[in-house]
Amino acid sequence: MFQGRKVLVTGAAGFIGARLVQRLVREGAQVRGTLYKKDAVVRDDCVEYIRADLTHAEDCARACRDAEYVFLCAANTSGAAVMEKTPLVHLTPNLIMNARMLEAAYAASVRKTLFISSNTVYPVSDDPVKETDVTNEFFEKYFIVAWMKRFTEIMCEMYATKIKKPMQTVVVRPANAYGPGDKFDWETSHVLPALIRRVVERHDPIRVWGDGRDIKDFIYVDDLVEGMLLAMEKIDGFEPVNLAGGRGHCLHDILDLILRLDGYAGARIEYDASKPTMIPKRLIDPSKARQVLGFEAATSMEAGLRKTIDWYRSTL
Repeated sequence: MFQGRKVLVTGAAGFIGARLVQRLVREGAQVRGTLYKKDAVVRDDCVEYIRADLTHAEDCARACRDAEYVFLCAANTSGAAVMEKTPLVHLTPNLIMNARMLEAAYAASVRKTLFISSNTVYPVSDDPVKETDVTNEFFEKYFIVAWMKRFTEIMCEMYATKIKKPMQTVVVRPANAYGPGDKFDWETSHVLPALIRRVVERHDPIRVWGDGRDIKDFIYVDDLVEGMLLAMEKIDGFEPVNLAGGRGHCLHDILDLILRLDGYAGARIEYDASKPTMIPKRLIDPSKARQVLGFEAATSMEAGLRKTIDWYRSTL
């Protein structure tokens, strides 16, 4: 589908954006990527990079010029500590950026735009959440970031279904993504990079935020990119879809796996329930992605963690 097509990836130096650019180059696309503060990760003659502040309308218009497909990967993201202490940092920049980009894509007559939403839009549940389970009730600590994602979903629905000349928009709701290229700094890293770093650096003891009983669904970044490409190809109406492994993993068990993979025997573990943590259980139902996209996450947790650990050791 993407061979020879003009494809825009915002946030092209970010975790997901850089991996997507790399994949689109292999698909033969003519890629344009936006950069903000970071430098490009993927260097290839098929990729045109532009510096852009996507909260500015003129920069969004410049990025979207002549684009046929747009992947909205740019976002202001952070870890649990920031979401707990200063959640408003996610609100204004992301809403402005998403609104400006949708506006610019529509003005440029883009064929289709994909927005990466979040599983934070789902309510608290012990059961695997389906796309139809959205109630606009959220886990309390997710309230601000979830509403930001949810309102952007609603904006996508407006462009796709509520105007006379609609623009096709696709919304994906991923599980917790991980893999090479993720953030490993203490301030913004999510749980898996933080655990990997502590293990690789041989912290003694290894301090874990919370009690280690949280259960989460994870997806390896290359599987997520595959699902995004399939969603862009196969979904034409406004039809949000989960992209997930479909299996819950307890953080305690994941830490044991990381320790084994990196050969850290006899590690002392200290759990600190006073530190910020997020939703204690999140299971995601990926059956719609199987039915509509023919997508199933292919990378096991062990294989994905091994690749991520190897990348962190060799790169950082």
